[in-house]
Amino acid sequence: MNDKAILNSTKDGMNKALEYLGRELRGVRTGRATTALIEYVKVDYYGSNTDLRDLAAISVPEPTLLMVKPFDPSVKGSIAKAVEAAELGLNPMVDGDTIRISVPAPSAERRAQLASQAKKMGEESKVAVRNERRDALKQIDTLIKDKSNSMSEDQGKVAKSNIDDMTKDNISQIDKIVSKKVEEITTL
Repeated sequence: MNDKAILNSTKDGMNKALEYLGRELRGVRTGRATTALIEYVKVDYYGSNTDLRDLAAISVPEPTLLMVKPFDPSVKGSIAKAVEAAELGLNPMVDGDTIRISVPAPSAERRAQLASQAKKMGEESKVAVRNERRDALKQIDTLIKDKSNSMSEDQGKVAKSNIDDMTKDNISQIDKIVSKKVEEITTL
């Protein structure tokens, strides 16, 4: 393995941490209705746990309302029970072939909890980025010590510097993403 392969591998790992954070934060509730709140709610569908997004069309007709239209109308009751059981603080109402879910604005205490949850997710992503950095630095040190390899100490220093810059960039991106989400949560 050479320094470019290590850099690419590290970059991929750090990007995966950012993508994961983005997906996780989409599911954190703000004052507005978003389909991401319930997309991954598990519904018992003929004995198997299935994501709600695979069983129904989810839309946002109003800023505080979610509309769920099951592909199979016989599943309405199961979907309503699954949304209630998910403990999201949502109360689904079956209305004909659709399910309406009103999304109330969270209380100030709940918003503070959600903001701290978002910050915790950000910290976990930072840890993942730092772990990628640590692993890459170990690989570079190994290549420098291995005399049969062609990496000099100067090349190692340059590669380490590139990895450190990449780490700083990713951590600043994480901070921006988390602060934006915290702002969304705390404003009504």
